[in-house]
Amino acid sequence: MMGKDVEEVSASLVREYLSRKGLKKTIACMDEELPRTNSSINNRSDLRRILHLEGLYKKNKTEEHPLKSMLEMIVKDRMNEGGKTKTRRHGDNQTTSSSSIDTTGNVKREEDCMENLLCDSPRLSESSVSQVIVPSQTPSEKLHKSFAVHPESERSMYSLSSSQDSLLTVSKEGFPSEKKVIDTESQKNRSSRIRRGIMAGPIASSSQESNRRRPARKAASSVMATLEDCKEAANWTNGVNTTNTKSIPLAPRESSMFSNLHTGIIDRSGHERTSDVKRRLKNSAPSPKLDGLHVLEMVLDDIENEESLCDVSRTSMPELSLDKTPMDQMTATALKEIIFGSSMACFTEEWKQQNFTFSDSPGLKYGIVQKKGGPCGVLAAVQACVLQKLLFEESSDDSLEERLEVSNVLRTKCLSLALADILWRAGNMKRATVAINTGRSLFPPIGHYKSDGILEMIMYVTVETLDDLTLVLEQHVRQFESGPFGCVLLTVSAILSRTIAIIQSDMDVPTSTLIGAHGYCTQELVNLLLCGRAVSNVFDDEMKLDSGNGNFTLLKGIKARCNIGLLSLFEHYNICKVGSHLKAPKFPIWVVCSESHFSVLFCPSEDLATDHCKEEEFDLYYYDGLANQQEPIRLTVYPHSAAGAAQNGNADSDLIPPLELCIRTKWRNAVVSWNNTDPIL
Repeated sequence: MMGKDVEEVSASLVREYLSRKGLKKTIACMDEELPRTNSSINNRSDLRRILHLEGLYKKNKTEEHPLKSMLEMIVKDRMNEGGKTKTRRHGDNQTTSSSSIDTTGNVKREEDCMENLLCDSPRLSESSVSQVIVPSQTPSEKLHKSFAVHPESERSMYSLSSSQDSLLTVSKEGFPSEKKVIDTESQKNRSSRIRRGIMAGPIASSSQESNRRRPARKAASSVMATLEDCKEAANWTNGVNTTNTKSIPLAPRESSMFSNLHTGIIDRSGHERTSDVKRRLKNSAPSPKLDGLHVLEMVLDDIENEESLCDVSRTSMPELSLDKTPMDQMTATALKEIIFGSSMACFTEEWKQQNFTFSDSPGLKYGIVQKKGGPCGVLAAVQACVLQKLLFEESSDDSLEERLEVSNVLRTKCLSLALADILWRAGNMKRATVAINTGRSLFPPIGHYKSDGILEMIMYVTVETLDDLTLVLEQHVRQFESGPFGCVLLTVSAILSRTIAIIQSDMDVPTSTLIGAHGYCTQELVNLLLCGRAVSNVFDDEMKLDSGNGNFTLLKGIKARCNIGLLSLFEHYNICKVGSHLKAPKFPIWVVCSESHFSVLFCPSEDLATDHCKEEEFDLYYYDGLANQQEPIRLTVYPHSAAGAAQNGNADSDLIPPLELCIRTKWRNAVVSWNNTDPIL
């Protein structure tokens, strides 16, 4: 299993590097091509311990400009070691160097050992291979720094013993040492060629070469693992990767001999002794193994770097055994008809490019960034639900500024929880469906249907518990946050959770759509996300209109008090009436509909949601994902003011910011102070 462990640790190391560099899209692509497993490392401390980087990590923290990722630390360390080796060789006037193992087991000049062993490996004959005995000693601290290999393979120590006869010695504790005499002159020539880069190792960038090397790493005591580790180290001897130099292949007979070494030790007669390997590995000093790490119980103990763990630990959770249903043309056609009103319509580029990426501006890291106009209704609804989780369900005793200066880990967690709430409401608290982008077309469009490159690639999963829904979203949250089509995926998920038939029954007119002219969200879509029902109105309950002759038309509104509220500029112009179920929500967060655009208004104090007749002033914070905000906008509201009453009596309200007019639909005589921020007109 060692080869598998090496792959998992390597993948986690790369993900840690990408995360520290903020390359979210690259991580998403890597997750698609190389999915994570339960063996993935979800704690930077564990990753450091497995790679034995504690000393290097502490040294890095003392630097004037410390590096961010472990991969950079390893590269810098190897480059420094290569430079030291080059200086040492120059001092020896380029004479042939070799390493030796003294009686105490201390390893000397491992770099020369790796070079010479690399040079000699193509020349080993079948008879000499039978004399090679792989060591199994307790690894020294110095060897950790020189090889940087998996702990299992560190139980083997490789060296080249130097003497007048140039003896190649590989010894094993408890076994007699076998020696192969090598011609001194040819040894010098090969060492000279190695320094000039003529006899470099195999090309590391070749995927075929990489695949051929993997099986050799499965046995910690294999000679092939010894050769490969030495080759890789030799490629970096002078601080420069020489892997692009043409490799020197083994002769066919020698290659076949080495390919059989990975299963165990070969004795004098050429027979494998795997029992000896297992016995000695079992009795050797314990080292951290992946199978001994209970990843589900790991905690993020590296507090200062907790945001980087988001990408490393995201899928370190049990996979659900759920049925995934591929999209078919019949379902895709029905989706297009409920969304656009026609199966020939397609999502605009504004919708295709939009996901739920967060802002990196100081003080606004909780905010979702809108790239272009169109899907603002979906973004505002999700933003409001994220704030609900962040401020009132995942909050602490920190100040407001500290709570809003959220880490990458926490805001991604709040996003997945917010999406779970939205879809669970849409499924009437009984079921929910999550749409997942597979990246490939699942059916060939035919007939009266126009492909848009999105619906055809969707596979969806239906769950019947909130816990399962949360787990599915945690596993696929990157598709919503940073992958393509995140906004479309949520919209499709909400529709499938509610079902198309029930959405049509929610609407006053069954032929209504969820996306209207110019790609804007309709009120039905916003209500579906906020309240779980795609009703067409914002007043409370239902309203019957007399149509004459004993007939009436039933208009459907909001049935119960919502978690998130709504304020509308249309109410100021007496076009609609927002009911108390939306105007007085459970949490002091409101989606604001103004000038054909949706944004968010919120208060960090939950008391505002319970005190409906608040007398004293309070603060509201405004966030617009499309406005390219660079700093928070704080408004101070004076709910009962004579000045506000006078302004309400003024018929000319053109100079009053629309946001203030929306606020006054709830606090009628309020005066709003923008606190030295330019009002949004």
